[in-house]
Amino acid sequence: MLSLRSRHCPSTQSAKPGCPCSRGQRRATIPGMSISRQQLLQAFDGLLQPERFKDYGPNGLQVEGRAEISRVVSGVTASLALIDAAIEARADAIFVHHGLFWRGQDGRVTGWMKQRLQRLLAHDINLFAYHLPLDAHPLWGNNAQLGRVLGWASESQFGEQALGCLASASYPSAQAVVDHVAQALGRSATLVAPGGAMGAQRPVAKVAWCTGGAQSYFEAAIAAGADVFVTGEISEPQAHLARETGVAFVAAGHHATERYGAPALAAEVARSLGLAHQFIEIDNPA
Repeated sequence: MLSLRSRHCPSTQSAKPGCPCSRGQRRATIPGMSISRQQLLQAFDGLLQPERFKDYGPNGLQVEGRAEISRVVSGVTASLALIDAAIEARADAIFVHHGLFWRGQDGRVTGWMKQRLQRLLAHDINLFAYHLPLDAHPLWGNNAQLGRVLGWASESQFGEQALGCLASASYPSAQAVVDHVAQALGRSATLVAPGGAMGAQRPVAKVAWCTGGAQSYFEAAIAAGADVFVTGEISEPQAHLARETGVAFVAAGHHATERYGAPALAAEVARSLGLAHQFIEIDNPA
């Protein structure tokens, strides 16, 4: 396995104004050497160990581009906007959390899929995508990096494939938690508290979180002893569970909670291999 320095990217610790990872900003490292596509794939696979996960789509190299790589662009989703920005940045490879291919797609290359693939292939750009493995990495993953942004150090894991994180954190109320989350992420967050406004004022000692669309982890968070669960999205059943179980639910945005892992991991790999790296934020209200 590739040996990488065990330190986190300073720019992923907070979402304060002026932070290079803040909304609408781009962060780049100085160009260095080039490596082969296979070397970069081995570096990503060595860190993220995709074979350990049962996932919703293929992890690793999703679209093959040029054989030699010196510039890597990272982003959250392989959208057309990100691909076009990577072309402008003269990237050889794109590293994302949300790739192009998912279980259940019908497989036809038309419309938006054609547009994205056409751009990648025409410009010979490699696309690397890691979904659950990037959520789970204990240092550079989405959950670890969101924890750093929020000041929470995971003490244990819970839920399917141990993706959820649990930590001790003292707050006077669930409302104080959601206020902290909203300030750190730079956007509003939705709180469903037990007992309505009065329930929002109950003291909090344990927080649980799982980034993105992890609302189905709420029951596991309740069983793990959390007072508040933070994720990206909320579905209809979770509102009732929050009111009935005494555990508050916070939905802080799918994109908003998952915009820290990809740049943190890609930057660390790029530093280790002497590659240029640039994180490109494509704003998303979700």
